[in-house]
Amino acid sequence: MTGYIDPDRAQFDAFKALDRDTELNMLNLVKFNDLANYPGDHDLARDGMTGAEAYALYGKHSAPVLKKVGGSILWRGHFETTLIGPSDETWDAMFIARYPNAHAFLAMISDPDYKQAVVHRQAAVKTSRLIRTQNAGAGDRFE
Repeated sequence: MTGYIDPDRAQFDAFKALDRDTELNMLNLVKFNDLANYPGDHDLARDGMTGAEAYALYGKHSAPVLKKVGGSILWRGHFETTLIGPSDETWDAMFIARYPNAHAFLAMISDPDYKQAVVHRQAAVKTSRLIRTQNAGAGDRFE
């Protein structure tokens, strides 16, 4: 797997170019490193922490910021198997985070407390997918 940990400039610019005033849901698919990969000068760099443990720290420290900007976790799930798609693409964490709008998401990632928390995510993640979606409503049709 290619490590997709943070957005590249083009992806981030495309995100910012979309409507910032509508509610959005972010689909998160995350695969952890076996061992957390902290920068060498980080206090936890030599603790032998797993990627799952580092991601739990990310969740603990980023949750208050998510709440502060009006966001929440709509859904969490546990990966079982892939029916359609690459069979080697498995996920350790899967969830949908809701934000009142893109301004809230941008405020979260700019928050000083979040910037301190994100180092745990970066150490934890081997690869991930973060997909912006807009709610299209529920019903019994796929379209």
